[in-house]
Amino acid sequence: MPTQLTPGLIVRPVGAYALHGIALAGERLLAMDALRGYVLQIDPETDNATLLNPRHVQQFEQSTGLSVADNQLWYTQGHNVFYCDLDNWIPQPFIRLPYEADGVAVWNATVYVTSRKGGYIAIYDRTTQRLITRFSLPGIGRENISVSEEYLWLCDQTEQTVFCLDRATGEQVCSVLTPFASPTGIAVAADATPEGGKIWIAYADEEAYIRDDPNSENPHQLTFRDRTFLHSLQFVYNREQGYTRSNGYLLEMTYAEEISPLDPVTLKPLTWRIALPTDTDRQRVRQVQPVGLPFTEEIINGQRVAVFHFEELGPYESHLFGWKALIEVHGIKYQLNQRQLERCPPLPEDYSQRYLIDDDELAMDNPIVQAAAKEAVGRETNLLRQVLSIRNYVYDRLSYGIKPHIDTPDVVLERGIGSCGEYVGLLLALCRLNGIACRTVGRYKCPPYADRQGVPLEPDFNHVWLEFYVPGVGWLPMESNVDDVIDGGPYPTRFFMGLPWYHVEMGKGVSFEKIETPPQDPPVKLGDLALNHVRFKILKELPPESPDQN
Repeated sequence: MPTQLTPGLIVRPVGAYALHGIALAGERLLAMDALRGYVLQIDPETDNATLLNPRHVQQFEQSTGLSVADNQLWYTQGHNVFYCDLDNWIPQPFIRLPYEADGVAVWNATVYVTSRKGGYIAIYDRTTQRLITRFSLPGIGRENISVSEEYLWLCDQTEQTVFCLDRATGEQVCSVLTPFASPTGIAVAADATPEGGKIWIAYADEEAYIRDDPNSENPHQLTFRDRTFLHSLQFVYNREQGYTRSNGYLLEMTYAEEISPLDPVTLKPLTWRIALPTDTDRQRVRQVQPVGLPFTEEIINGQRVAVFHFEELGPYESHLFGWKALIEVHGIKYQLNQRQLERCPPLPEDYSQRYLIDDDELAMDNPIVQAAAKEAVGRETNLLRQVLSIRNYVYDRLSYGIKPHIDTPDVVLERGIGSCGEYVGLLLALCRLNGIACRTVGRYKCPPYADRQGVPLEPDFNHVWLEFYVPGVGWLPMESNVDDVIDGGPYPTRFFMGLPWYHVEMGKGVSFEKIETPPQDPPVKLGDLALNHVRFKILKELPPESPDQN
């Protein structure tokens, strides 16, 4: 059976409900359906699934991890690890853990078992069942595991990440963001390395959909259904630049403004600036073209900005204008660790003047904000740990909520609820008061449905996050509120020094959109003047190795 990883191939096995645990057995791809107890052999080219244990499914219900070695199938179920011969499917107990076991992998005479509640990878002798040692888990979620030669590979359901560890020491070699959320199984070929190789990832969660119930007075009902599939993880580890780049997508993004004033207004002249997408380590702009009206282009603080000029805008006058961009986007995760920053070069002087000041109503002179800045870092001196401490401090004190306007950090701290922009404002203030240069980035996220290609996708909200500067390294991304998913922590670090493929970077350290009118004219707010239209279209999946030129 072929198991080559065709770029963009998504496998939805017939009859599968929730795949938790997958394994490669030679050229065969096996998967465990935790809901039904099915052990399935899957043909990636046809989505066909063959049930291998038809008379023993009850013994495998609620099983998660899966591994195959020497004609034996190993799996986890509750606190227990079992194995059975592929010829008779009669489970045999191997070990019982004090905590729930999540994943299992077997390599020669060694058995590796992951436990989220225990917080470790337990390593056993396959013959004697003796515990050899334990490694700490790299993430905070439920982790499944695979092994190949010198490396352990783990996928974390909460972190949306694959971790590669040294099999001998448990030290992290690299980490890779997965293109979809909720990875629940991983199968790695024996020749895979941190530079690349054959890696299958299983995903399982629920999705909302509109159900048509003809017997109901209201036939259209919101409900949920299981969603599970397999997809190939592709990545490149750039050791020199210190990051991994994973599955990419070619996007068409359109941003347009529809001038539709709330009240009659006359403006002459009017200059309208809208930031354009930018080129980064994870993003490349192929082309930009105008929508509706032509524009000129300016460079502001290194950022591309489209400029639209109106000699006169009269009452009830309407226009539709903006830009359409063709963009390559990838997931990225920077591999910088805290030990590398024990001795950090000083911040450049011009960065201090630009990125340590209160330039956006950050209330940095407010005693409440100043006290919070000191409390957030304590006695920590390592820059990376300082930023992470500030992030966790903000997460501890804020819960996410949509607001019609952005308040200053002192108000947000007292209220305890903030939008993504208010998270960013507080993070900026606390970082800058501690001498950490940072800037705002945004502005939109493509709806994260990589399997919905060729159809218009419209985001519900705009979004902002930030970048912090590490002297000698450069600018690193940090999400604003997205990782604040567990009250009181622990918080995932998936988007700390990392971004998924669906973020579009534009307007770094500059206003995304701004209008200029003559000083003698009455002030007008952008939101009172126009409605924006934002649309994405995912055109195809791209390999991470090099830009696609087709």
